[in-house]
This record gives sequence, structure tokens and C-alpha cells, in this order.
Amino acid sequence: MLGVSGGIAAYKACELLRLFTESGHAVRAVPTAAALHFVGEATWAALSGRPAATETWADVHEVPHVRIGRRADLVVVAPATADLLARAAHGLADDLLTNTLLTASCPVVFAPAMHTEMWEHPATQANVATLRARGAVVIEPAVGRLTGADTGKGRLPEPAEIFEVCRRALARGTGGLAPDLAGRHVVVSAGGTREPLDPVRFLGNRSSGRQGYALARTAVARGARVTLLAANTALPDPAGADVVRVGTTVELQDAVLKAAADADAVVMAAAVADFRPVTYVTGKIKKKEDRDPEPIALTRNPDILAGISADRPRPGQVVVGFAAETDDVLANGRAKLARKGCDLLVVNEVGESKAFGSDGNEAVVLTAGGREVPVPYGPKEALADVVWDLVAESLG
Repeated sequence: MLGVSGGIAAYKACELLRLFTESGHAVRAVPTAAALHFVGEATWAALSGRPAATETWADVHEVPHVRIGRRADLVVVAPATADLLARAAHGLADDLLTNTLLTASCPVVFAPAMHTEMWEHPATQANVATLRARGAVVIEPAVGRLTGADTGKGRLPEPAEIFEVCRRALARGTGGLAPDLAGRHVVVSAGGTREPLDPVRFLGNRSSGRQGYALARTAVARGARVTLLAANTALPDPAGADVVRVGTTVELQDAVLKAAADADAVVMAAAVADFRPVTYVTGKIKKKEDRDPEPIALTRNPDILAGISADRPRPGQVVVGFAAETDDVLANGRAKLARKGCDLLVVNEVGESKAFGSDGNEAVVLTAGGREVPVPYGPKEALADVVWDLVAESLG
């Protein structure tokens, strides 16, 4: 069931509805009276292939205010205005959408959209906290252009990213149970750091950031507040994650230390450059036809994973590392786990068409307690869910 409340972002819900129907889902649109001022009833009916449900008093013999919520496998409200969140948090039932929310026993996802001041108001934040405590997933809004010339946090995330959160929520099917990471703050690093040689060249790696983004998306769907530290990625921001962009290893270290101060878990999925040039050349290094290039002297970068594992800013914090290996995968992974001091280490073999840049991954998750959890090849979200299962187990 797609609920739509009365905000200018209602037009984006049309694309979300299309994503659901094109992936094989049957969708019943339930727009509020205010939403119909932005997008008409005929549009919702045409895109869903079934009549839009707009009135509590229509088809009373079918008891729509009870039937729609009971039959749904997922309820998503996008956009969810401040008014809708307030009514849902307080259990009001003054229209068909809020009635449906009270009868739904399936996962419920809210995608808020409003002006920054409205989102940050203590009343809205209290309502969001109430909904999350009851088991709903409330996606953090994006930062960007709002109505008029205003810019800030409160923008509806892109429909494709909302769809990914909903897809993960459907896959888990938690129903009325609170998501297992609700109330938790997790930090995820993704991508690959780059160390500049000159204004046009860098020392880096082939990481695309896909695994880290999958970790961020699945954590949002499981109720966590997510800070994503993105190093040189070209991927769209995951819905609900606060994205911090970094370039070099030193910049990533600073971002990790800042974000981890109140985090329950830190997952270092980024491929971090072990070395950086001793000297940065301010002008482009020129090719000289009559001689070989000068050697490039390197120095070690800080070991972020070992540092955060040894000096955790918060008691009970769970730290997860990644190990990309090309040979003796498990032996090297066990040695790295002992050397870094983290709680979990995700070990995978990399190479041509393996891990980097692909949509799938396979790995073995090693625990500090000696367990080995193999994850067969599959979507990177599947590996992400195994990681979060183990993190949730460690957090208790």
C-alpha cells in the first residue's frame, strides 16, 4: 500500500509507484485529500492499474479502513508530511490513510519530506522517535533543494532509493516487530581512498563502494541511523543515510573518529590506501622523452581499523573490518583479524570480475571468538544482512 500525504514531493511518489508495479508488486494507492491537490486521483489509478482509495465512506460494505491495512505486505508513506507523522504517532484516524496505518500488521516505512525547520522541530523529532519505537522505519530525509529557493535537510530521497529500502523491508518481513537496529547509530565507510600525486594523478584502488552502500541501505531498512562515509564514489545517496564525502585516507580517518563518537557500530568497508606519496607535486609531473620517471617515495597511511579497534570512543562499540585478499584468503584473514583487533572481519577474494565493481559478492565472516560464517555468492545486500545479523547479535 502506497500512502501519499499532501506535500509538493507527492509527484515523486508516482515514480515510486511505477517502480513497485514494474517489479511485479500489486499496489493500492491511498492519497490524502491534501495529496490530491498535487496529483489527481486519475494518475494514481492509471499508474497502479486499480482505483485509488481516497474516502473512508466509499465502498463501506468492504470496510476499506480495515481491509486495506490487513491485506498489505508493506505500507509505505511517501511523502510523509509533518502533519501525517504527527497524526500517525498519536494514533489519530481521521481519514482513510491514518485508519489504514492503525490496522496494518505488516512492515511500515515512512519517507518524510518537509522544510528543514519542520523536520528539526522538537515535536516532529518526538513523533519520529515514537514511530520508530513502535517498529516503523522512518527514513531520514535527504539534504537538497526544497520548495522555492530553500535548501536543507527535508528533501524526499530519490524514489529508486526509497524503493531499495522498501525492498529490504519486504524481504525481512518483520511485521509489527521493531527492526533489530532501531535506536542504533551505525557508521559505514565505502568506496576507495585516493592519495594525490599531482593535480591530475592519484594512487588509489578499484573499489566502487557498492558493498558499503549495500550495508548502508540494509541498515536503514533495519531501523538504524546511518552515517555513510563515502570515499570517491559515483553512486546515488542511499535513502535515509547521512552521507559525508571524503577523499584521502587522512580525511577518512578524521571523519571516522568524528562519526564514531556516539556510534554503536563502525563498519569499515572502504578500501583504504595503505600508502601515500611523501611529496605532493603542485604542478603536473611531465613526461621526459629522454629519461625514465623519477621514483615516487611512499609513506604509510594511518591504520584506521586498528586505531578505532584499539581506542573505541564508546563502550561496547562493535567494529567490523573488511579484508580483500588475492591468495591464502582465510589464513591472511585470520592473521589480519588478530592484528587489527576488530570484532568481525569480512574476508573476500578479489581480482578480475571478483568483488570490485560487481553487483554480487561472496565472503567468509570471521569473528573474534573463532567462528567462521560463510556467505555464498549472491547480491551484496545478502552479505550486508549477514554482517548486520552478527552486529546485532554482538550488541545484544
